[in-house]
Amino acid sequence: MTDYVRGLLHEPPLKPERPQFSSGPTVKFPGWSLDKLKTSSLGRSHRSAHAKGRLKYAIDLTRELLGVPDDYLVGIMPASDTGALETAMWTMLDPARPVSVAAWESFGNIWIQDAVKQLKLPNLQTLTADYGEIPDLATIPQDNDVVFTWNGTTSGAMIPNTDWLEGGRKGITINDATSAIFAMEMDWAKLDATTFSWQKVMGSEAQHGMLILSPKAVERIESYDPAWPLPKLFRLKKGDKINRGIFEGATINTPSLLATEDYIAALEWAKSIGGREALFERANTNADIVKNWIEAKPWLKNMVSDPAKRTNTGVCMQFTGDWYDGLSVEDQAAVPKKIVQMLEERNVGYDFNGYRDAPPSLRIWCGGTVEAEDISRLLPWIEWAYEAVKSG
Repeated sequence: MTDYVRGLLHEPPLKPERPQFSSGPTVKFPGWSLDKLKTSSLGRSHRSAHAKGRLKYAIDLTRELLGVPDDYLVGIMPASDTGALETAMWTMLDPARPVSVAAWESFGNIWIQDAVKQLKLPNLQTLTADYGEIPDLATIPQDNDVVFTWNGTTSGAMIPNTDWLEGGRKGITINDATSAIFAMEMDWAKLDATTFSWQKVMGSEAQHGMLILSPKAVERIESYDPAWPLPKLFRLKKGDKINRGIFEGATINTPSLLATEDYIAALEWAKSIGGREALFERANTNADIVKNWIEAKPWLKNMVSDPAKRTNTGVCMQFTGDWYDGLSVEDQAAVPKKIVQMLEERNVGYDFNGYRDAPPSLRIWCGGTVEAEDISRLLPWIEWAYEAVKSG
């Protein structure tokens, strides 16, 4: 064992103060505690004026912080981002129209399976790419409806821009933005249905999603009646018109008012530190710490080869080098698992393992609720654990 390795096998002196690095649910905002949540709506009907007012306040804060255009609708949906995204697909995608679904990681592939196996869309273009890559989105016809994931939560690959979408194009655009929104600016003029969940970038409680609709999306919903059955949780219309009550705090089913208060607390914190621009800056700073560290380690590589497509939220890294490459497939897969286990046992870092369907990897969440100092303290521990695993 070299002196270098022997030195590394001494545990680093500092641990993160908040060791939560999960990519969803993500860590709470700094200073969070239960006593920060208002409880006056608890035990009340979600249809009471007071509770509806709190739900509407969450909607209004979301609109304000994200800079959503005034003529767009913002609503709270059941079943997290999945419920919001599938509601958009089930209510807007028409078998008579051409549709393109693009995916480059696990969740985008779920939307492809929805289009192929559930909706059985006959005029369907699917675009896929391996983890860390993005398909050629410029091949999507502008007349097509499009479903895509802005940021690959499980691969760390994001779209670098929306140049591949023309302004005023004929098709509608459905955007799964759950691990991008509040960390990257949305190009609202080119987005017709945008979805996300509270537990991602804002670190709030799960099971609630958000659906943001453009006027063109509303027009599609009102003019189109799907042939397939719509579960109650997907029904956005009242008669022939969109049910605007959903976008004023009258949710489709009973929401958790405690989770709503948790989301409100996160939004108020974000507003207090400078809004979405401050969240963008925090995420960029955090991600740069991790990206620069990866570049400095010959035994690591960013899962995304193109720097322009590297996310600032869930940064994914893979192992490389002679020692790792010489291991069997099973032993390679065991390396990140062992590292995560070692650091979890020491209360250094939780849940920063790569996604189960992704290549063997580590994934560190860098969104705006994470403190840069905690990331800086985590990285030496990963290096320590790697050397410990390598030395046997």
